[in-house]
Amino acid sequence: MKTVRLGKTEIVTCKNGFGALPIQRISDEEAVKLLRKAYESGITFFDTARLYSDSEHKIGLAFCSDDYNVRDKIFIASKTMAKDGDGLRKDLETTLSELKTDYLDLYQLHNPAVCPKPGDPDGLYDALLEAKNSGKVRHIGITEHRLPVAEEAVESGLYETMQFPFNYLVSEKEIALAEKCRDADMGFICMKGMSGGLITSAAAAAAFCDEHEYVLPIWGVQTEKELDEFLAFNDVKALVTDEIKAIIEADRAQLVGDFCRGCGYCMPCPVGIEINTCARMSLLLRRAPSAGYLSWEWKMEMEKIESCLDCGACKSKCPYGLDTPNLLRKNLQDYKDVQAGKVSIEKN
Repeated sequence: MKTVRLGKTEIVTCKNGFGALPIQRISDEEAVKLLRKAYESGITFFDTARLYSDSEHKIGLAFCSDDYNVRDKIFIASKTMAKDGDGLRKDLETTLSELKTDYLDLYQLHNPAVCPKPGDPDGLYDALLEAKNSGKVRHIGITEHRLPVAEEAVESGLYETMQFPFNYLVSEKEIALAEKCRDADMGFICMKGMSGGLITSAAAAAAFCDEHEYVLPIWGVQTEKELDEFLAFNDVKALVTDEIKAIIEADRAQLVGDFCRGCGYCMPCPVGIEINTCARMSLLLRRAPSAGYLSWEWKMEMEKIESCLDCGACKSKCPYGLDTPNLLRKNLQDYKDVQAGKVSIEKN
């Protein structure tokens, strides 16, 4: 089985990790079945977050129950978006309770706007270190969408792992960040390996990650079919064949540049716009089965854009610096044109 070492943590795990954000959208029973199949097929690294509603609860049900307890055979990572030390302590206790465990293998600060350090007035990093020293947390890490903050975190030497968006749509700057982590013996965890659903070839996504042997991708999985696509590469390297090269080149031509990654940090919207989907609707119509997005329900969601207040909150919170209100309006117009038959999805 292919494995990866997460830097100085010395965690060695299957090259395929399980990103548990999507399981908040399925039932307890479905989630438990999916998680256990992943484990029984060789996956041992499971990443969740306090932000992911009941995701932690479902992992606890799957792996730390009286009738099925494999806690000592897996690695569980979670995250906190706490703004200060007291908030982190509270989040950590909730997380441990939901997961039915008394420790985390990895605890990560979840996309902070700046790089937390010892002695900061908010006490955030100090509380994180306190949790490690007490044994509730074995390793500490950080997740980011902002490249300058990520680079500062690597240079600080304060964190054992970095989690950052990484797929074949990224620029040389993101690849350089991953290499910087490797050189610092800092584990690199790849989020957004499928670019929030815009990449549709699991084989192409896996081939890119396999070219970077020090990277641990955590695939966001919601269905058994999706899981099976990645399990196919548990034992064999995903190769960059001519067919895969063609897929990657075509996707780069269409998707590289200013587009919504669907990270959701712009949310919530004061008028209820589901920004992280609506701002990339044009791409979803052309890259996913379009029928679902042309439904009455999504028509109603898209029409909420007309109520945009231009408050600028989403724009100010976008880690990619996108002009989100303008992007929403462009997607709405394209959506209307597709519905009216003025634009052919197949020809765009």
